[in-house]
Amino acid sequence: MINSGDTAFVLASAGLVLLMTPGLALFYGGMVRSKNVLGTFMQSLIMISVISLEWVLLGYSMSFGPDIHGVLGDLSWLGLQTVGMEPSATYATTIPQNVFMIYQCMFAIITPALITGAFAERVRFAPFVFFALFWSILVYNPVCHWIWGSGGWLAAYGVQDFAGGLVVHLTSGAAALAAVLVIGPRKGFGKQSFMPHNLPMTVLGTGLLWFGWFGFNGGSALAANGLAGTAFISTHLAGMAGMAAWSLIEWFHRKHPTTLGAASGAVAGLATVTPAAGFIGPVSAILIGIVAGVVCYTAVSLKNKVGLDDSLDVIGIHGVGGVIGTICLGVFASKAINPAGANGLLFGNPGFLGIQIFGVIVVGVYAFVVSWILLKIIHGVMGLRVSVESEHTGLDLSEHSETAYNY
Repeated sequence: MINSGDTAFVLASAGLVLLMTPGLALFYGGMVRSKNVLGTFMQSLIMISVISLEWVLLGYSMSFGPDIHGVLGDLSWLGLQTVGMEPSATYATTIPQNVFMIYQCMFAIITPALITGAFAERVRFAPFVFFALFWSILVYNPVCHWIWGSGGWLAAYGVQDFAGGLVVHLTSGAAALAAVLVIGPRKGFGKQSFMPHNLPMTVLGTGLLWFGWFGFNGGSALAANGLAGTAFISTHLAGMAGMAAWSLIEWFHRKHPTTLGAASGAVAGLATVTPAAGFIGPVSAILIGIVAGVVCYTAVSLKNKVGLDDSLDVIGIHGVGGVIGTICLGVFASKAINPAGANGLLFGNPGFLGIQIFGVIVVGVYAFVVSWILLKIIHGVMGLRVSVESEHTGLDLSEHSETAYNY
């Protein structure tokens, strides 16, 4: 039976998740130099068109269609055939299946957009669009089916991911690492400063991401119920704890707390709690946020020392956050919070922690290897990198023939 309250809640949550992509554009756009802000915006915004089309024609069927040996959904739902206003007997029994489909579409949109922060200011637009399209088909859709699809082999093994620690954050973080290694650093990396051009824009983007994350995590309950409230509360508590922890450690380490640090810490906390949000209590959410702030700050601080030009800290925040959040789920999960989940290490089930670590290894290795191969192929055929002259001019003019600021 369709429940109108659940349907309205999931539709509103889908809108919130969609808002996260332009929010991400603002978050990333404020951190680049002024000559690259529109190019950075476009890399996120165009995903709304490209991935929505891919999802309707192919992605939803690959991700959630009838199972093929635990690896993929078949193509019987190609072009949304038979996906209509009746509830799904498998995924969400109180909302129309087309509502479930469009909600999941918003996750598919933002995931490749997250990757763009790793190679900001140096990648051509057309090759990037091809990469994002094929990456969604070859990486996002299979991993989504493995964990969230009916019959997916990782889910059958016991791996859990409430709202995307593995499916969204680890896949994008692993792809970001591959991209940084294949594309190389920006000209002048390690020799000149790449100061953010508009931190208020980044703070605004942080606010929109935080707001949207309530739909991202809370909406993953797929019903307007107590589980949605639990995920909503966990999301907020982890975000605020991540911001506080990052700011404090930055204060002691660099002698000044910064707005960029506060924004980064909030996003780290939000990303890290994502896989656990519907399986943990409020104190566990705070602890996860603190761990996220400390560990992600440390990871970001190390990038220059190891020579990785992860321009906007995708690896250090989303990749590392996805890993530690998934592992923390194996520690803090409680069936008293969510009977459909599992007990973690602290509740007498160390085996579940091992299962979560296995999920991290499988998804991380698969996403990295496939992303690296795909990047190599596209780079060899089309050339991912802008020319030295174009990099100096900036993506706004060289790729889009416009400028954000007319002085």
